[in-house]
Amino acid sequence: MLQGLLNFANFQTLLFLVVGTAWGMLAGALPGISASLAVILIMPFTYSMGAVQSIIALVAVYVGGMCGGSISAILLRTPGTPSAVVTVFDGYPMAKNGQAGKALGLAIAASAVGGIISGIAMVIFAPLLSQVAMKFQSGEFFALGLLGLSCTASMATKNWKKALISGCFGVLISTIGLDYMSGANRFTFGTTWLADGIDFVPVMIGAYAFAEVYRNVLKKPDPDAPKAEVSNGDMEFIGPAHILKEWVTYLKSSIIGTVVGIIPAAGGSIASFISYGEAVRSSKHPETFGKGEELGIVASEAANNAAVGGSLVPTICLGIPGGTVTAIMLSAFTMHGLVAGPTLIRNQPDLLFSILWAIVFASLLLYVIGKILAKQFAKVSQLDYSLVGAMMLVLGIVGSYTLKGNVREVAIMLVFSLIGLVMEHYGYSVATMILGLVLGPITEKGFRKQLIISRGDWTIFFRKPICLIILIVAVISFAMPFIRSARKKKAEGSK
Repeated sequence: MLQGLLNFANFQTLLFLVVGTAWGMLAGALPGISASLAVILIMPFTYSMGAVQSIIALVAVYVGGMCGGSISAILLRTPGTPSAVVTVFDGYPMAKNGQAGKALGLAIAASAVGGIISGIAMVIFAPLLSQVAMKFQSGEFFALGLLGLSCTASMATKNWKKALISGCFGVLISTIGLDYMSGANRFTFGTTWLADGIDFVPVMIGAYAFAEVYRNVLKKPDPDAPKAEVSNGDMEFIGPAHILKEWVTYLKSSIIGTVVGIIPAAGGSIASFISYGEAVRSSKHPETFGKGEELGIVASEAANNAAVGGSLVPTICLGIPGGTVTAIMLSAFTMHGLVAGPTLIRNQPDLLFSILWAIVFASLLLYVIGKILAKQFAKVSQLDYSLVGAMMLVLGIVGSYTLKGNVREVAIMLVFSLIGLVMEHYGYSVATMILGLVLGPITEKGFRKQLIISRGDWTIFFRKPICLIILIVAVISFAMPFIRSARKKKAEGSK
């Protein structure tokens, strides 16, 4: 552990750490440039570095990228990264209420806590957790997908029927395209245009950012309405007092993020949805979520940043990438002559602790760099809305296009900008639609693969211990909001 710390005892390594974190946050705050793209863009600059310095720089970019998406999500209602979608639910309402500084402070604090806890868990439990992750097969992924989809009930703060319809609509959209198992075209209507399916990034940009611009343009100004407060973007410092006060949410969300991050191909988006759903479920006032609830931001950001340390566990211990970013980082390991796996931990244990210190230091740097970036982004939000709206439209178009370098993604984004506008106008939930779109493929693939393996035996889902436990938790998670609502009505009726 001391040797891992001594690796930072030179100016060059510290410089790489600061630059990596800053670039990650900036890239994460810009729509369309995800953490994976941020790592890819900086990777050529690490070729001439030493092995340890290279890994430290890439980890810093990863940490900064996962947190950076919250800045634009809160200030502009435009999630910079897919994992920041959930942060929009409560972050943007807080910003509209003149509490942007506090919302940004909560996002940074939660990201720092989630990152540090996941880093510690990575070092202490790496070998054990990696073995647990390897037990996740098709059935477990199906159960995990259902657990995420069960959050639909918790997120339905106004009308659970419309929220459920929105979630099912999202799952339906996720089935569009070439079936990966049979090769058949599904819902493509005889065209090749939809063969690649619908990616949730352009849907997210369209349904949130573009729909928000349309709404502001179409809104009739009311001269008697009070003028909304404009934040100066001065990020409020959220210190140990608030963290200790709400330690249950911070810790629980960090654990969820770490565990979900360990599971290969799960990632921060799923972690944030599950964590948010759990925060709503366990809250005494679930009706406040979606309207500017502080713990909603904490649950989302702690979970998606905790997924950083979690995703590195199978990567380092077994040489199996936990996600897209770690797959890119695995190539950096190979480039520097490092072979990820049990032998790496045995032969070069200081590298594991260097990664831990990189996560800790980068998480603490989020406070400093986040304050600077938030200030600059807030200046954008203070401009005349005609300029801000035009900038959001340009960023949305560029972000959608850079996803695959195809105009098709821009067209999808424009279509869903109208769909998102109509859905919100009639009270349907865009959030649960995104949830269904993200989790639909994972749930379907897990379900179909497991049935093929078991030759159509449905009972296999109940005979696998981990799968059964997750399914039980999913049922409880889905049922709890309705049970709580029934109890509340009964208590009101008895008075």
